[in-house]
Amino acid sequence: MERKKERPYVLEIENLSYSYGRRNAIENINLKIDEGSFLGLVGPNGSGKSTLIKSILGLLTPQKGSVKIFGKPLNKFRDWSRIGFVSQKANSFNSGFPATVYEVVSMGLYGKIGMFRFLTKKHKEKIIEAIEQVGMEDYINQNIGQLSGGQQQRVFIARALVSEPSLLILDEPTVGVDARSVNNFYTMLKQLNEEKGITLILVTHDIGAMSEYVTDVACINKFLHFHGGAQEFEFQQEEMMSALYGHDVQVLTHNHDHHHHHEYDGGAPQ
Repeated sequence: MERKKERPYVLEIENLSYSYGRRNAIENINLKIDEGSFLGLVGPNGSGKSTLIKSILGLLTPQKGSVKIFGKPLNKFRDWSRIGFVSQKANSFNSGFPATVYEVVSMGLYGKIGMFRFLTKKHKEKIIEAIEQVGMEDYINQNIGQLSGGQQQRVFIARALVSEPSLLILDEPTVGVDARSVNNFYTMLKQLNEEKGITLILVTHDIGAMSEYVTDVACINKFLHFHGGAQEFEFQQEEMMSALYGHDVQVLTHNHDHHHHHEYDGGAPQ
């Protein structure tokens, strides 16, 4: 018997397909994400991960199938401040960029308060709290461009957290971040998930580093090849990866080579 759900799923994707011209980027994806889960979304370059994320964020309109967010169909969903998004492009600031950590994080509130309204005391407290949540309080007045890639990424997470989202989507957030920082970074995400109850979707290539932190894993390569609990995934990991990537992948090695080019699959829709 199916259990009665008191709360709607954070995300409910049914029979979702999208193609650019004749090329199908994603095909017949079905995915339900429970509140409070930490989902690792993995797949090779060009596997449709970006298309899926753009569909969730309402940047692409589903050609076939449907997306529901917090129980509402995408076209009726208005409460976008409940969703935080951190892109891999976030940490490409040059060292001269004239904004402090505090200023960058405060930008996450503009959607709520309007660009030029003054920040109240309560807003300022929220900004500081978000910065503390990602462990960057010692850098609050530092220029964003002078921080390492990993530190910058934490600041962008704080910017997303400041509007108190229920769902946080991170697209390849550890590109260009060294291995030690990556583990600290995942530990921080796990804390946000467990202590703040924020539902997380982490898009990544790096399944080895990620699998001990997430609660669930979804593997996509045009189709959804796997969706289940992290432990269940552990058992099937080797075969799942060779099915996805088409060759034997040593998944648990942590040699982060920086030669991968992470491209958006398919680019912007015409």
